[in-house]
Amino acid sequence: MPRILTYNVHRCLGTDGRLSPERIAEVIASCQPDVVALQELDVNRVRTGGVDQAHAIAQALGMHMHFHPALRVLEEEYGDAILTHRPARLIKAASLPGLSGRPALEPRGALWTAVNLGGAEVQLINTHLGLRRHERLAQVEALLGPEWLGHPACREPVILAGDFNAMPGSRAYGRLSSRLADAQSFPRIRRPYPTFPGRMPIFRIDHVFVSRSIEVVRAETVRTPLARKASDHLPLLVEFRAINATHARRLAPGLSAEQTETVR
Repeated sequence: MPRILTYNVHRCLGTDGRLSPERIAEVIASCQPDVVALQELDVNRVRTGGVDQAHAIAQALGMHMHFHPALRVLEEEYGDAILTHRPARLIKAASLPGLSGRPALEPRGALWTAVNLGGAEVQLINTHLGLRRHERLAQVEALLGPEWLGHPACREPVILAGDFNAMPGSRAYGRLSSRLADAQSFPRIRRPYPTFPGRMPIFRIDHVFVSRSIEVVRAETVRTPLARKASDHLPLLVEFRAINATHARRLAPGLSAEQTETVR
């Protein structure tokens, strides 16, 4: 069954103060994912030695990569990437709205690829949302709108992954979970695990949301000693399979029958 990993790599700066894309790649490789959604990558930035972290990690894993810079200053970039060894095509990469009158807030973005996983073309969107509540809500509404999840091409099966900076119970999380199912809420999953901070995680802010035609069979954080050092977030690994509409109505937690009949 295919596996997806979402991972905020904190510009490859570990909790021990060491910069190492190689260590991040080692953590990812240990999970044997088919596709990886990464956030907080530095590309050609002075603060991290001018390394193209997205390329370095992809090369170490033998994967091809799509990168979107949420922030660009001259030659320096900072953003998110999707890596996979499966056939994939980039559909969209763009900025998400911030707050009017707050230009100093860190820019946020998302990227959308179509990946062939297990014989099905999965629409995968990777994102990293803002730190302020109203900023996150604006970004969530954009993702739910006609340019992203509501786009006609964003059809089943769909996965939305990333660092949402939103805990379960928050308005942003609630809006997303009204459309898609949280991978850690499926019946097979014993309990959800937090992802931040990496050494002793207490906050569940990194998520994988899935559409009605996906059944999650495994969802867990990677809690190895190396993962606890490599970044200030733990990776979240999700194993899944495509299912038919009848099973979807039974297995999609938190979604009404009307919602599971709607293709997003």
